[in-house]
Amino acid sequence: MSVATVLNYTYDDYKEWEGEWELIDGYAVAMAPAPVKKHQRIAGDIFVMLKTSLSDECVECEVLYEVDWKVSQETVLRPDIVISCYDNKENYISVAPKLIVEVLSPSTAKKDETIKFEIYQQEGVEYYILVYPDELKAKVYTLRDGRYIKVGDYTKESISLDDRACFTKIDFSKIFKKI
Repeated sequence: MSVATVLNYTYDDYKEWEGEWELIDGYAVAMAPAPVKKHQRIAGDIFVMLKTSLSDECVECEVLYEVDWKVSQETVLRPDIVISCYDNKENYISVAPKLIVEVLSPSTAKKDETIKFEIYQQEGVEYYILVYPDELKAKVYTLRDGRYIKVGDYTKESISLDDRACFTKIDFSKIFKKI
């Protein structure tokens, strides 16, 4: 058996693993140790803000925290926060979320800015937000014609995301004010 065969894992392998992992193109990728307090606080505040601001008329969407997204048999990712807008009875999501927020740490920044950026873009995630806790800044991207276009850098501004009956917003001045 070759080394390449040993390293080519699938979702069936992944769901049996202990610990915190992601699976990218068949390769096991260890997740960072538990996030530091600043990361947890920012991610938690964004989650609560999205959840409380999600329009009551938006019955098909839900805000989820660190849920597995089974992209394919060879790729399973665990974004920090997602808004998922489809009915699913599984313990994971399997359709591209409408929005993904990743709060970066030094050990995950490169992966979030490159590999995950490309996967999210390719899979059709409408909004991708990268949050930089040390800089108290968020970079917001939206999908246009299959490519991410940077909406802007946010430090004290709000961004509203509305689509059909679904409306939610993030006020970065409130998120970063507590840090």
